[in-house]
Amino acid sequence: MTIYSPDTTSFFERVYVVVRQIPYGRVTSYGAIAAFLGRRGSARMVGWAMNAAHNLSDVPAHRVVNRVGMLTGKHHFAGTHLMQQLLESEGVLVQQDQVVHFKEHFWDPTKALSSKG
Repeated sequence: MTIYSPDTTSFFERVYVVVRQIPYGRVTSYGAIAAFLGRRGSARMVGWAMNAAHNLSDVPAHRVVNRVGMLTGKHHFAGTHLMQQLLESEGVLVQQDQVVHFKEHFWDPTKALSSKG
């Protein structure tokens, strides 16, 4: 999948293009997004992009977690447990701020989007 276009030239915008494609009931990691974008080692930058996505209602930032499934970005959501509630409303169980059965819910953008034209 090509995510580089005149409308998606900034790194943050490219991150949002990927995050918008995470399927309902699935999660991915900051590092997986960075790797897909050819910026392996830039997981923190993906986190900054997610933090800046507060006012973008079409970016499901709650579906982005750390490499082991922890809700490390939860403090950027309004309310105490909003990120967890959003995930659980999609059928993703969270216990002690971690996605239960993380590997089963994990969506790898490199595998999922590489085959798209």
